[in-house]
Amino acid sequence: MQPKLKFLDRFLTLWIFLAMFSGIMLGYLFPNISSTINALSVGTTNIPLAIGLIIMMYPPLAKVDYSLLPKVFRDKKAITISLVLNWFIGPVLMFILAIIFLKHEPDYMIGLILIGLARCIAMVLVWNDLAKGNREYAALLVALNSIFQIFTYSFMIWLFINVLPHQLGFANFNVTVSIKEVTQSVLIYLGLPFVAGFLSRYFLTQLKGESWYNKNFITKISPFTLYALLFTIVLMFSLKGDKILELPMDVLKVAIPLIIYFILMFFISFFINRAFKIPYDKNAAIAFTATGNNFELAIAVSISVFGIHSPQAFVGVIGPLIEVPILILLVKISLWLKKYNYKM
Repeated sequence: MQPKLKFLDRFLTLWIFLAMFSGIMLGYLFPNISSTINALSVGTTNIPLAIGLIIMMYPPLAKVDYSLLPKVFRDKKAITISLVLNWFIGPVLMFILAIIFLKHEPDYMIGLILIGLARCIAMVLVWNDLAKGNREYAALLVALNSIFQIFTYSFMIWLFINVLPHQLGFANFNVTVSIKEVTQSVLIYLGLPFVAGFLSRYFLTQLKGESWYNKNFITKISPFTLYALLFTIVLMFSLKGDKILELPMDVLKVAIPLIIYFILMFFISFFINRAFKIPYDKNAAIAFTATGNNFELAIAVSISVFGIHSPQAFVGVIGPLIEVPILILLVKISLWLKKYNYKM
């Protein structure tokens, strides 16, 4: 039986639009909401927002079975291709698109690069299942990406935002990001949920068993990623009520390179795997892992480093808005390619 997208996931784009609209209406109806939000801060950290961001990151990291990691290295050819796609081709492709389409708007350019550097660890499992990919292999790649992100995300930001634009002659943008702030936000918004997710799986599987953990516990906590994401979006857009007329054009500016990225990244990944004779089920797992992005992390880092109403955070929100319908289309294309590009 062909798996179907769950109700909440299927209409994610709609929920995001509704959250944007709700936030804008709150901003108009309650003009003092900005001062109220700021009053709930300690230093530069807004407490309710920080809690929401951590909750947003926790479910996908709690899903990961890190005990499977040793298995992933047995297929050296496939894992090498996956690492190259995820940690070289993907970031470079997004960097190039950001430069081409947003070179005159460095804040949006940074936001797009942050998305490109955050590799997928959550929705890829959904896309992989829908495309009839190898479920265990997708889980292995998610575990690998989770570990890589903790140790490399800060470095990648330093390289692609602080170093490469200057080396390529874009120094006039004055694009710099505090690596100290990025590292702190990664440790808080990725490190804490990672530890909590790891400990949850370790202790609860010991107490209740793996079947109970995956079918009961994960099922109950999974929606909290969406709830926390929508809460964050409402909060962000409640501070943007005065810019409502600018938003459609800004969404379009960000949407075009994102659409191009998702489509190119999928076809590059799929046909590289096909050329190396990777079986379809593993090909789908690798291709969708490389194509999707961890927009939760990009949003968390953007808000932590640049602020809740920053252009960078706005770009982060556009990520899932565009990703969901495009990836649904790519799932259908993947199944078509399986039928006509692979021998049954």
